[in-house]
Amino acid sequence: MADFYQTGIVATLHRLGDGGTEKIMEDLIEYSRHRPVALVLPSLGSELEQPALHGVVKELKKALFIKQIILSMNRTDEKQFRQAKDLLGELPQESTIVWNSGTRIQAVFEKLTESGLEIGEDGKGRNCWMAYGYILACEQCDVIALHDCDILNYSHELVARLCYPVVNPSIDFEFCKGYYARVSDRMHGRVTRLLFTPLIRALWQIVGYQRILHFFDSFRYPLSGEFAMKTDLARINRIPNDWGLEVGILSEIYRNCALQRVCQVDICDNYEHKHQELSHDDHQKGLMRMTLDITKALFRVLAAEGMLLTHGILNTLLSAYVRTAEDTITRYSADAKINGLFFERHEEEMAVHAFVEAIRIAAQNFMEDPLGAPQISNWKRVTSALPNFLEELKCAVDEDNA
Repeated sequence: MADFYQTGIVATLHRLGDGGTEKIMEDLIEYSRHRPVALVLPSLGSELEQPALHGVVKELKKALFIKQIILSMNRTDEKQFRQAKDLLGELPQESTIVWNSGTRIQAVFEKLTESGLEIGEDGKGRNCWMAYGYILACEQCDVIALHDCDILNYSHELVARLCYPVVNPSIDFEFCKGYYARVSDRMHGRVTRLLFTPLIRALWQIVGYQRILHFFDSFRYPLSGEFAMKTDLARINRIPNDWGLEVGILSEIYRNCALQRVCQVDICDNYEHKHQELSHDDHQKGLMRMTLDITKALFRVLAAEGMLLTHGILNTLLSAYVRTAEDTITRYSADAKINGLFFERHEEEMAVHAFVEAIRIAAQNFMEDPLGAPQISNWKRVTSALPNFLEELKCAVDEDNA
C-alpha cells in the first residue's frame, strides 16, 4: 500500500488498497456520457511485431468508457498499416489510425510547411500532435488521454485511473499526469532518478526558489509518458518533437493551467516497458540522446520563464548536480537494500558520469542557440492560418481508414 502524503504544489492521488477498480469503471462509464474520452496511442510500425501492443489492444476491449481510440503511427509501410487496421478491428470502440507515413498525410505536412507553420521532425511529438488535430476535427470528445504502446504489463485499470481525475466532474482537474514504480529485481528509470530530479534540485540550490522548479519537482515521475487532459488544452499547447516532449508538455501546462487544476495519479503497482541502453559513447542514441534533448528543453523552458542562465551558473550547476546525484545514489542504495533489490552502485555512478557530459554538451548548445529548434505550431495557430485545415485533415485520415 502506498503512502498518502501530499508533497509539492501539485495534488497527488494515491493508489490505496486494491484501487477500487470496479467502482472507477462504473463511474467512468456514467461520467463519460457527458465527457467523452479519446485515447491516443503513439506508435511505430515495428511495434506491431512486439507483444506489448497486442496486449494493450486486448486490455482496451474492457475500457468501455473510451469513445475514440486513435493509433497515430510513424515509420509504417502499407503492409503494417493494414496489420494495424486488422488489430484495431477487434476493439468495440470507434478506432482510427493516423497513418503519418501515408501519402495523404504527407501531403498534409507539405501544405503546413508551405504555409510557414512548424511541424517538427518525424517523432513522437508530431505523432501525438497529429492525433490531437484529428480529435479536435471530430469534435466528439472532451478529454484526451495518452500512453505509450510498449507497456508489457498493461491493464485497462491504468487508463481508467489516468482518466478518472479529469472525467469525474466532482474532481474536475484539467490535467492529470500518471506516475508509477519501475522495479524488477532492481530499480529502473535512471533518467528521472539520476538526471532530472537531481538536476532540478541542484538548480534550485543555485538560483534559489523558482515556482517552476517547485512545479517540476512536485511530480513523482515527471518524465512519464502517460497523461490525460481537457481537449481544449490540445488546441493551445505547443509540443516539442524530440525527447524533450514530456518537459515541454509540463511547461505548457504550467503556463496554461491554474496549478489547482493539475494533479498526478498513481496508475499501477509496477510498470514494465523496454529499457534504453546508456550509449555513453554515442550521443545520438539511447539514454544519451534522451538526456541531451531533455536537458536542452529544460534550459530553454527555464530561460523562457525569465531565469538567468549564464556561463557561470551552468558551470556551477555541473558541480552541484554531481553532489546532488551522488547523494541521491546513496539514498537509492539504502532503498534497494531494505527491499532486497539488486543495486550496482558502479553502474549508477557511471550513469551520472555520462549525464554530466550530456549536461555539459546541452549547456554549450543552449549558450550557442538559446531558442533552439522551433516547437510544433499549436492547433490554434494552425486554424488561424488555415481555417479549413482540420476538416481537410479529418478527410485525409478518414480516406486512409475507409
